[in-house]
Amino acid sequence: MRLVVGRCSVDYAGRLSASLAEAVRLVMVKADGCVAVHADGGAYKPLNWMNAPNTLREEEGRWVVTNPAGETLTITFSEVLLDAAHDLGEDPGLVKDGVEAHLQELLAAHPETFGDGVTLVRREYPTGIGPVDLLCRAADGSTIAVEVKRRGEIDGVEQLTRYLERLNRDPLLRPVRGVFAAQRIKPQARTVAEDRGIGCVEVDYDRLRGLESDELRLF
Repeated sequence: MRLVVGRCSVDYAGRLSASLAEAVRLVMVKADGCVAVHADGGAYKPLNWMNAPNTLREEEGRWVVTNPAGETLTITFSEVLLDAAHDLGEDPGLVKDGVEAHLQELLAAHPETFGDGVTLVRREYPTGIGPVDLLCRAADGSTIAVEVKRRGEIDGVEQLTRYLERLNRDPLLRPVRGVFAAQRIKPQARTVAEDRGIGCVEVDYDRLRGLESDELRLF
């Protein structure tokens, strides 16, 4: 994470044009390349930003950020008050809320959700970078690592990918395949998961709890 506090103006050119007059602002550059310009207010939302992937070119007194679509974010500094970089390390992810924790419990009690003959080995199986939610055994004896989220987004797939890399180092477990389980999985997350050979399972929370759905059904 790089943090720059300075007096700057900002110009965006792309699908439309937008500009910010000169003022003291915070510019954040995250490890994934995302660049965000913040004022001292407005809660979490930046005034302007450029999501990754992009290219940041630093010139004398200004930064030019360009994404693959050709859009540009130009930040012109007249004064830099702070320029600091910090390695934040591996993020453990958001602490599970009650629904997510209960969903994990329910899936641990019903591992057959992931296929006929699947059994639970352990919940919160430790790896060197944190515990994977469920470690299961398939009917053919192979190992399955399951990451459980309430909402399935790309960061959850990334988290499971890191766990799989660690687990597959263990000769007693490998080969280990991954399953990403959530109540709803975003299309982008599903695409990334499938590209990496990770299975996706959307879970009906109420059905696991033994409740009838209020959806109209023919049968």
